[in-house]
Amino acid sequence: MAREDLTRLTGDGNGECSKNDCPNVYRTASGSFLVQGDVSHAFNAPDGEGLVEIPEETLREAFRALGW
Repeated sequence: MAREDLTRLTGDGNGECSKNDCPNVYRTASGSFLVQGDVSHAFNAPDGEGLVEIPEETLREAFRALGW
């Protein structure tokens, strides 16, 4: 799946995040979500899974974009 196939719910692509290097939430065509953020080592995730850390404001922005 390419980034172009996702709906970006956070950030406007301008300013400091213009290179897609900031925490973001994306929605897939099937309705699931992808989260981009700093890798977290809070605990060891099971094989095949990973942990990312994103600011609360990023989630709030995604919820607003979805009308939640």
